Amino acid sequence: MPTQIKFGTDGWRGLIADDFTFDNVRHVAGAIASYVLKHEDAARGIVIGYDTRFLSDRAARAVAEVIAAAGIPVRLANDYVPTPTVSYNVKKLGAAGGVMVTSSHNPWNWNGVKFKAKFGGSATPAIMKSIEEQLAAGTMPKGQAAKIEEVDLKPAYVEAISEFADLDLIRRANFKFAIDSMYGSGRGVLPGIFDAHGIRYVAIRQEVNPLFPGINPEPIIPHVALLQEAVVKERCHAGLVTDGDADRVGGMDGHGGYLTTHQIICLLLHHLIVNRKGRGSASAKTASARPLRVVKALTTTSMVDKMCAAYGLPLVETGVGFKYICAEMLKGDVLLGAEESGGIGFPGHIPERDGIAAGLMLLELLATERVSVNRLLAKLEKQFGPHRYGRIDTHYPLQKRASLMEFLKNNPPDKLLGSPLADIKTFDGVKFVAEDSSWLMLRGSGTEPVLRIYAETKSAAGVQKLLKLGVSLTRR
Repeated sequence: MPTQIKFGTDGWRGLIADDFTFDNVRHVAGAIASYVLKHEDAARGIVIGYDTRFLSDRAARAVAEVIAAAGIPVRLANDYVPTPTVSYNVKKLGAAGGVMVTSSHNPWNWNGVKFKAKFGGSATPAIMKSIEEQLAAGTMPKGQAAKIEEVDLKPAYVEAISEFADLDLIRRANFKFAIDSMYGSGRGVLPGIFDAHGIRYVAIRQEVNPLFPGINPEPIIPHVALLQEAVVKERCHAGLVTDGDADRVGGMDGHGGYLTTHQIICLLLHHLIVNRKGRGSASAKTASARPLRVVKALTTTSMVDKMCAAYGLPLVETGVGFKYICAEMLKGDVLLGAEESGGIGFPGHIPERDGIAAGLMLLELLATERVSVNRLLAKLEKQFGPHRYGRIDTHYPLQKRASLMEFLKNNPPDKLLGSPLADIKTFDGVKFVAEDSSWLMLRGSGTEPVLRIYAETKSAAGVQKLLKLGVSLTRR
């Protein structure tokens, strides 16, 4: 029985040929099959997709064979697909769940397996716990072999995503955009949509290369340097980049300046509130009778808090991991769900992060207001103040983490950069929040001996001071 399989915030990941082996993949598939047989309508089947990583297609076939052998019908993608494509098809087809073989933004030598629940979003903690229990038991159910049907999952997703944003409005704005798929499974999706609607663009890194040469497929600096160059060289108005499985988004302004996830989240929230009048998708014609909630992970900018306060929107703060945001989205009355790592979800679409949908919505904002990204950001900062953010990852032994968290809860700093402490949040790591909205957070990785230190305040220099304070707190 494998012992090295551990589930993090969104499934299981491991080093190819070390942890990520066909044997382990089959064990995970067996656990998923057992969960479905026990808790879902197995006759509805499972949707399976895969990304552009080394052996992802073969691993997906192995998953399909195990699940079909348990008597559960399988719809297996016939090509690389974005993770939200799997989630969308699970929801549309009424499937019992979905499996995506991907390691998202990890380096080339990683791969993994994500499980998507029947509602078309990240599995809840309760579902993941049940799958982990089946995995620990080594279950490998057998039944009357079911059919494995190879299908094209993309058309239904592309049709839905093409109706999500106002593509005619984007076309009429006559802007030019740069698109970067980072060699990932978002390849061809946005270019295809833009071709169909006459939107000007230039695309880079659309080819399949499982080595992801020179980068990790993560939409952050320094991995987005080629997109920055393309935006400037091709005189684009903005740039969009999706990660390895296209469920996360990054962006560029018209000068090749990198847009942080926090900035993108605030821009989108502004668009949904001010321009769309509280509507989350183009097909929604009226706003909810009740104020729509905004859901964000703990590590997301406090500008969101200020925006919600200014517009009278309830704000819900969750632990890190989109599964927590998804759980809130399923309750209804949510305008936007977002997390610091680049995951953004829109009710009315799927209760799941979708980098392509987020990118289209950002372009709709630019087409609506007909001004540059920089002017929009300046407008937000004038209204809500400057917000600068930073994060560092440090090695920290897993066995010492619990005692560190307990120490931090009981020995908080009196002030952050001179501002008295206003709150301490402890439901995922420890987050210190000052009266001036500055904050410092320490949180451990779910599966690695890594401690993440996050900070936000009004200046870059202040961020560095807070991060330095965070490091010092680990050396008690």
